[in-house]
Amino acid sequence: SEMNNSGSFSYDHKPEENFDIFKKFADEDYVKTYGLQLVAGSVYSKSDTARDMMVNETLVRKLGITDPQKILGHEIRIGRGRYGDLWCRVVGVVKDFKTNSMREDIKPLMLAQRNTRYYYTGIKLNTPNMGAMQAEVEKVWNQFFPEFVYQPDFMDERIKNFYNQENQLALLYKIFAGIAIFISCLGLYGLVLFMAAQKTKEVGIRKVLGASVGNIVYLFSKEFTILIAVAFIIAVPAAWYMMSNWLNDFAYRIHMSVWIFALAILSSLTIAWATVGYKAWKAAKANPVKSLRSE
Repeated sequence: SEMNNSGSFSYDHKPEENFDIFKKFADEDYVKTYGLQLVAGSVYSKSDTARDMMVNETLVRKLGITDPQKILGHEIRIGRGRYGDLWCRVVGVVKDFKTNSMREDIKPLMLAQRNTRYYYTGIKLNTPNMGAMQAEVEKVWNQFFPEFVYQPDFMDERIKNFYNQENQLALLYKIFAGIAIFISCLGLYGLVLFMAAQKTKEVGIRKVLGASVGNIVYLFSKEFTILIAVAFIIAVPAAWYMMSNWLNDFAYRIHMSVWIFALAILSSLTIAWATVGYKAWKAAKANPVKSLRSE
């Protein structure tokens, strides 16, 4: 992911193209190690210098070529030097793969060999004892590259680093959302206590006249449900607008479905009913004689 240098280039001995090509130098095992898929041609043969190259589908499309097979055998200039231009023959086309975060589009990319530009070693591990395996890998590394410091990291950690800001914001949102929900529940519980105290005699009369526990619970819950529905109607446009603006920063993103908002209102109602329900049920179960005996 850190080897994404770009520069100007020419295709098929024509003038320079009006966009840059991104260069990634890797040996012949890169495709196999990372599970890339070939859509045309083959992987280049082992070499110490850049002679052949592979390109991705995005580069083929940006060159105006509809069939990946038609780019095979043509040459691309990827550099200039004292001893002349460096032209490489295209021997394969790989399916597009991500080399950066979801904020960016897939870049027009070339893969070529040049052993002086190899800065990382990719190792695929399959072992139940990761600690012992890492120690063995370090031992081999120090044997072959004693002049370089061994600094391992895992691919999933590298990908996670793309989204450090989002992860930190997500944690803050969860904390403040939890605090907001807790305060709201305290407020709801206080209101239902106040209502229960105000409507003690009303509840008693309703029970004497045949109201069921469900009717009494509905009496307490109805007003809160209406208030939550009104709040939801006000909040949805603001939430949709803010989330849409945030998602627009990503080249690859989800599309907000109505089910996201439906789940939000269901969650809000569930939390509110759980907060109100117990006190409402307790008020509904109270003996009406106790509340009416002073009348």
